[in-house]
Amino acid sequence: MQQIAAIIGLTWKAAFRYRLFWVIVTLLLGAVVGLPLLIKHDGTAEGFAQILITYTLGSVTALLGLCTLWLACGTLARDIEECQLQMVLVKPVARWQVWLGKWLGLVTLNAALLAVAGASIYCVIEWRARGLAPDQLFTLRNQVLAARDSAKPENVDQAIETETRRRLQELISQQKLGGSKPEAVADSIRDELKNEVQLVGPDGFHPWLIHVGASRGQLKGQPLYLRVKFNTSAANASGTFYADWLVRNPETGDAWPHEQMSLAPDTVHEFAVPADYVDDKGDILIYFHNPNKASMLFPLADGMEVLYRVGGFAPNLARGLGIILCWMALLAALGLAAASFLSFPVAAFCSLAILTMGLSSGTLSNVVSEGTVMGTNPETGAKTSQTVDNVMVPVFRAILHVINVVQQFSPVDSLSTGRNVSWKELGLATAEIVLLLGGILGIFGIFVFHRRELAAVAVTH
Repeated sequence: MQQIAAIIGLTWKAAFRYRLFWVIVTLLLGAVVGLPLLIKHDGTAEGFAQILITYTLGSVTALLGLCTLWLACGTLARDIEECQLQMVLVKPVARWQVWLGKWLGLVTLNAALLAVAGASIYCVIEWRARGLAPDQLFTLRNQVLAARDSAKPENVDQAIETETRRRLQELISQQKLGGSKPEAVADSIRDELKNEVQLVGPDGFHPWLIHVGASRGQLKGQPLYLRVKFNTSAANASGTFYADWLVRNPETGDAWPHEQMSLAPDTVHEFAVPADYVDDKGDILIYFHNPNKASMLFPLADGMEVLYRVGGFAPNLARGLGIILCWMALLAALGLAAASFLSFPVAAFCSLAILTMGLSSGTLSNVVSEGTVMGTNPETGAKTSQTVDNVMVPVFRAILHVINVVQQFSPVDSLSTGRNVSWKELGLATAEIVLLLGGILGIFGIFVFHRRELAAVAVTH
């Protein structure tokens, strides 16, 4: 560990010697403090959070990501090109220790920079929040600057799929498909079953039994929020629809009726309900009555949700920054792996190209779903280049799988909407992003770096 610690120290010294550390700190503070001053929010808690959390954290992540890639490529490739590494390797230090020490140096450097950025974001939020109206400040404290877990109704996708297969087999056995394809009939049955669960007709009722996961005693004194969203195909002159809500304790039967609300479709609505109606098992019943003349559809994915507070904003922000640090650790491993066998300009170019590809996941997803890179002939519908598609589509599918592993851990949206970034999520991010993906890049980088000839002897005759 002494050799690795020495390499970590050299990496830090290089960052300070080239004044890179102070340049990045200045840029980060400019993003954290400057963006909220340049972009004005609309005075609501949601707009406030969008500017001060989403934009600033996004800017911090982008700046650190680019700087990490540049420094990772430069710290190894330039040491080789300028013959500094050859002087280090004559000492009792292995190449794998050099590689690992530089990676740990970059990770600890990013940890320090993220700590500065996180503390600045927290201070700016507390300072700027004083300018909000009292009702918006209350909303900010309880719905945004908090760590809230989510509870949803029981997932019925598997039950719908089972019933779809049963009904399809019944139609096939009775020879009632006619000329229709089984896949099309299955889709029709599946949509019909989903509508039975999602759709609330005029003057209809819909109950949701939700297991909150915390008992009434644990939630006492804490705000509880319903987060709802519905769609409707009917037009309304006012653009809104009425909604009647009733919250009931499943054990005692005590009910709390909420006054009638006027809600806009295709919009997320969040309102508080008493936590006292959660029973000792952690269950709560939500009833909805549709007083309109049009049907209302609550999507299975995000139509109904209960949010409850489990912690404060500062620890939640720290865990979110921990996930961003996992991203930086992966980028550091990528840059060092490229610099292990490429010159600095080529390594930087290749690393940035891979990063750009990672940010273009939407394009890759379209290519994979359509099964073609070159497109299809508009007249015949045939693929333009079958050979290219046979090679590139599987490659894009593998790349998209890796990108999805990284992107599934995204703390920015959670922090800006008051969602809890759990320790479990941080642990999974560390295992999958740092240990798995970063480990694969590290093994590759150390292997090629170990086999690379650093100082070839010139033989003259």
